[in-house]
Amino acid sequence: MHLPTEPAADREASLAVARRAVELGVTLVDTAHLYGGGANEELLAEALHPYPDGLLITTKVGVARSGPSGEWRLDGRPAVLRSQVDQALRRLRVDRIELLQLHRIDPETPLADQLGTLRDLQAEGKVGRIGLSEVTVGELDQARRIVDVASVQNRYNLLDREHEPVLAACEAAGIAFLPWRPVAWGASGERAEIAAVAAELGATPTQVALAWLLGHSPVILPIPGTARIDHLEENLAATHLRLPPAHRDRLDRLAQPAPA
Repeated sequence: MHLPTEPAADREASLAVARRAVELGVTLVDTAHLYGGGANEELLAEALHPYPDGLLITTKVGVARSGPSGEWRLDGRPAVLRSQVDQALRRLRVDRIELLQLHRIDPETPLADQLGTLRDLQAEGKVGRIGLSEVTVGELDQARRIVDVASVQNRYNLLDREHEPVLAACEAAGIAFLPWRPVAWGASGERAEIAAVAAELGATPTQVALAWLLGHSPVILPIPGTARIDHLEENLAATHLRLPPAHRDRLDRLAQPAPA
C-alpha cells in the first residue's frame, strides 16, 4: 500500500523495494484493488513476475469507486467482486490468485452473496484460498459456515489489541492472522517503555513491536508496509530478535486485551 506507483523515479524506487524484499526472503506480499485501483498489483507484477517458487502474492477485493461521485466505498456485489478478480488476474499475470481476501464485509450485500461469489470463483479455479479482513468473531463464525477461511487480516499491534478475541478464534481454528498496521504507536508514555526495551536489547522500537507480534502467536504473520529499503531491512531484522520473558512481560502490560 505504501509503494508509490508514479512518477518514474518513485516507481523505480518501489520496484527496488519489492525486489529487495524477495531477495531477503519475504514469502508473502499483500496488495489490493483499493491500492491505486489496481496500480499496486501492476507494480508488483512488473517487479516480481515471473514469481519465484514459494512467493505468495495475495490481493483483496470488495472496495470500489461506486459512490455517487465516484468515491471509494465498500462494494461486495457479486458482479463487482468477479470483475475485480478478473482484473487482478490480468494485472498480476497469473491464472489463479492463491489467497484472495475480502477487503471488508459490505453491509449492504448479503454475506452469503459475497462469500458465495468467492466460493464460485474458487470452484472455477480462479481462486485458491479465501481470507477475510476486519471481521469480528461473530462474522468469522458466520463466514466459516459458508466457506473455508484461510486467513484473517485485522488491525492489531502491541498497543492496539482490540481484536485479541479474533486472534484467539484464529488460533483455535488454525487460521492465519495477518495484522495490518503492526507497528503503530500509542501514548507517549507507552512509546517510552517500548523505546526503553529497544535500547536494552540493542534494537529499534519497530523491531521490538514486530518481534513481540512474532512471538505472541504461532498464527501471526505481520505485514508491515514500507517504501524504503532501509525500513524494509529494519523490519526483517526483527525476525532475529528474541524477547526475553521479562521484557515480553513488560510489553504485555502496555495494552490490556479486549475481553472475549
